[in-house]
Amino acid sequence: MKNIAVILAAGIGKRLGNALPKQFLKLNKKAVILYSVEAFQAHPEIDEILIVTHADYLAQTKELIDLKNHSKVKEIIIGGKERYHSSIAAIEACKKIKDKENLNLIFHDAARPLINNTIITRVIECLDKFSAVDTAIPTTDTILIVDDNLNIKEIPNRSILFNSQTPQAFRYPIIKEAYEHALKDPNFTTADDCKTVKKYLPEINIHIVLGDTQNMKLTHPEDITILEKLVFSRQKAK
Repeated sequence: MKNIAVILAAGIGKRLGNALPKQFLKLNKKAVILYSVEAFQAHPEIDEILIVTHADYLAQTKELIDLKNHSKVKEIIIGGKERYHSSIAAIEACKKIKDKENLNLIFHDAARPLINNTIITRVIECLDKFSAVDTAIPTTDTILIVDDNLNIKEIPNRSILFNSQTPQAFRYPIIKEAYEHALKDPNFTTADDCKTVKKYLPEINIHIVLGDTQNMKLTHPEDITILEKLVFSRQKAK
């Protein structure tokens, strides 16, 4: 099988409240996106890396990528307004690959800089048995289902609840078919590739591999401080 890591970096990070998209912010003097790129570059079972970025930041993304050190980066393409537009752009970019039946696409958010080798290995190994894989961790909080008036309707059993992370990975024919069905649906909307597969290919089992609490997403300003401390701890441990 050929494994292509797709780094999704087309978001503009409105919730962070910064003029610069979060994937270009610095963590210990290095752009956030580079942590993910370097993690997949270093993994022996990743064959290629495809980066999907925003049109306004295409030049900036290309400037960050040193092809000598990031030799697996084969293409940097433009995504769309919504996250799923970027996933579709990656799927379309891979159409030129001849043996698509033996192709895995491993989608990862550039805003999750602390992806590690263990998680990537788990995802790739899981793709040997399943055609769709999500990374997740058990939720540690009680989850509430509420109505429009913020009254509690239901409190689900926490033992069966997980928080989804990335990578989310798929055999190419599966994710391609799921989005083909989705794009025919006039009411289609999603912010998650696994959700698309689950809705439009319900017969496909999506298996979970355990993630890591450090594989957190940079979303709020306070997350920068947390991530900087985690990066420092990693470097100190080496």
